Order: sequence, then C-alpha cells, then structure tokens
Amino acid sequence: MINVLMKTQIKASVADVWAIVGDFSALPKFVEAAVTSNVDGEGVGSVRTISLPDGNILKERLEKLDSDATTLKYSIVEGPLPVANYLSTMTIFSTEGGCQLEWSSQFDAQGLPEEDARNAIAGIYQMGFDGLSKIFK
Repeated sequence: MINVLMKTQIKASVADVWAIVGDFSALPKFVEAAVTSNVDGEGVGSVRTISLPDGNILKERLEKLDSDATTLKYSIVEGPLPVANYLSTMTIFSTEGGCQLEWSSQFDAQGLPEEDARNAIAGIYQMGFDGLSKIFK
C-alpha cells in the first residue's frame, strides 16, 4: 500500500477554507484538472462524477464528512487514475495566521510503477493547493 501525505499553509480561516473543501461538489473551484463535478445523492455515500480535461470521467464516493473536525474522506469508485483501493482524507487545522490543509491517501498502484502512481496523486494534491492559494491570496 502506498501512502501520500502533503500539507499546505493557507492564509485564511478554517471556516473559509472548509466552505470550499467541505463542499463535495466544489472540486472544480480549486483543482484545475476537474472541469465539472456533479453529485448524485446527499451526504455520506453520495458519488461525485468529475469530468477531466481529456474527456475522461472520475467517480468518487463520499466516505465521511465531519464539519466539526473539518474532515472529508472519499474513495475512488472508478476512473483513469493509476490507483486501486484509493482512500483519501482532507483535514483542515487552525494555525497562527490561517490554517493548514492536510491531504493524504492510501492506495495500490495499478498499471504503473508505485513511484509513478505516487507522483500522479501528489501532482493532483499540489494542483489543489495551488488553486486554493489563488483563491486565498
């Protein structure tokens, strides 16, 4: 099993960042590779269908949403990413001068060497961090 853990500091309140990160349909607001996102269902168990720039579709299921702990967990149901058994957690912590977003995951590589799969996922997380830094300048 591969683990990825990345963190970023954001110059905004936990509440402001959570308003975006905690909205399961809002991925296109901060991840450039997510063109659109449609959610079927409500709360835990709902599935978001994400359109990617190349026309591929990624489906992710909401596994946990805890607004008090500002934590969201999701899994990949299907899609083109080189991973299997993917489970990811996003948690926001208060820090001096803003907050910290921690984005982590566990998964198995599928169709690529482990390092390439790890780099693909890390690239997506970095894209999300970059998008949030543009929103919260």
